[in-house]
Amino acid sequence: MKDLDRILAEKLLKISAITLQPENPFVWASGWNSPIYTDNRKTLSYPEIRTFIKVELCRLILETYGTPDAIAGVATGAIAQGALVADELGLPYAYVRSTPKDHGMENLIEGNLKPGQKVVVIEDLISTGGSSLKAVDAIRAAGCEVVGMAAIFTYGFPVAVEKFKEKGVQLVTLSNYNAMIKAAVDTNYIKEDFIKPLQEWRQDPANWIPRRD
Repeated sequence: MKDLDRILAEKLLKISAITLQPENPFVWASGWNSPIYTDNRKTLSYPEIRTFIKVELCRLILETYGTPDAIAGVATGAIAQGALVADELGLPYAYVRSTPKDHGMENLIEGNLKPGQKVVVIEDLISTGGSSLKAVDAIRAAGCEVVGMAAIFTYGFPVAVEKFKEKGVQLVTLSNYNAMIKAAVDTNYIKEDFIKPLQEWRQDPANWIPRRD
């Protein structure tokens, strides 16, 4: 029987929420060459997959952290998924902006989080971890306790693993880069020849040079 991470990876590949192009890499905003592009917002357009992710995130949260006092999503990719999770669990919900609103109350956190609340943060994708952990800082600055983070997918970059450790934030995810590679090979999405360059990119994405055969 397939594990959850493999099952979800196959679903993400099928709807192009994850796209692999080892031979024709994408260029990220950071300037990095990348054989993968991920947009988990696409899952919202597929009710079966959207519900699958919601239910499994709820299960993962309850099993790992117990029942928190509130759920917080990270803008913008996790706003909708966080709201779905909060609704399923019957919990208060807020989301954290990347920057404060430039008018009105200039909020960084939209919604009401009360000091002392135990909060689980929802993310759609963990890349370097920077934006995710900025949200954690904002929630902590509001006087809340971040008991952990739950995400749909992680690239598993060593730099992100180290950042989460430094911040003292536990991270659990439904799927991950290694499971995605296995799913891509098993479903003939990619050839086995591409496993090595995909693994090399994950270890040092900033300096990865695509193979030109």
